[in-house]
Amino acid sequence: MIKVKWLLLLVILLISHTNSWASVFDLPIDSNESLIGQDPEKPFYTHAEEDDTLLDVARLHNIGQNEIILVNPTLDRWMPGTQADILIPTSRILPKTPRKALTLNLPEYRLYYFSDDNKTVITHPVSIGRQDWNTPLGQTKIVTKKVDPTWTPPESIKKEHAEKGEILPDVVPAGPDNPLGLFALRLGIPGYLIHGTNKPYGVGMRVSHGCVRMYPEDIEKLFPEVRVGMPVNIVNQPIKVGWWNKKIYIEVHPQLEGEELPYDELYEKTMELIKNTFFKHNYQQELVVEARALREALEQKNGLPVAITQKVLERIDPVDELF
Repeated sequence: MIKVKWLLLLVILLISHTNSWASVFDLPIDSNESLIGQDPEKPFYTHAEEDDTLLDVARLHNIGQNEIILVNPTLDRWMPGTQADILIPTSRILPKTPRKALTLNLPEYRLYYFSDDNKTVITHPVSIGRQDWNTPLGQTKIVTKKVDPTWTPPESIKKEHAEKGEILPDVVPAGPDNPLGLFALRLGIPGYLIHGTNKPYGVGMRVSHGCVRMYPEDIEKLFPEVRVGMPVNIVNQPIKVGWWNKKIYIEVHPQLEGEELPYDELYEKTMELIKNTFFKHNYQQELVVEARALREALEQKNGLPVAITQKVLERIDPVDELF
């Protein structure tokens, strides 16, 4: 009986350190569609186990700290309670980048890996550089892969820690206390990596010195899929617009600190994205945006895909027959 109890405890511990929520999604068959996951109009809720924090629930479902707080603003992150309904995002709009290799969307705190056969996409939450250590934008590539990396802190970081009374060694050896975790992917931008972490509860936040951190279990899964030379697109897309099920959807994330726009400017920028999406897909009806849905999405900025055209839209060809 004792052996059985210990076995059950071991199973529970193993489950608690793995993502229970799928991170692999089928890409839309229609390349014009850009929403992945479940029907966004059918929300999914879960409950915390006793003594779980909201961050425990986030990690279990493969989402980051910012993400779960944004969609559950009334819950206590440290004591959500076992009776509270916890909303878990199960769909998202793909960033507007080539659907190949790796994409990092910084305001979303999320990485996308597109399979070579262009049939699936894997997505994971990440941490990015804080305001004074911005993660750089642009196109780069993976230049090296390293298992059990050591960390050589730059002088700037050693000085920052010294000012707090923490003396960093010249080289931090590989192991559980290494800030890079057990796997590291070095980018073509000097000094920047995608890597694991020894502080997993910071995933999904703007806390690093510019590098991209992942949950240990996520980087372990991604590492063998990534090859040296693979392209990486790093973008800043707080507003994503996409087409799915004959409707236009919008997904709004908070802009990065220091880049916030007034509502009027944000609205104009969003409408331009919506119009571009509408004309791209050759619709035969006049574009009618649900004003209330659009305003709520822009004000809440909770990262959930929202339909902003309730009327079913039909595409026609050729484009010169429009309007």
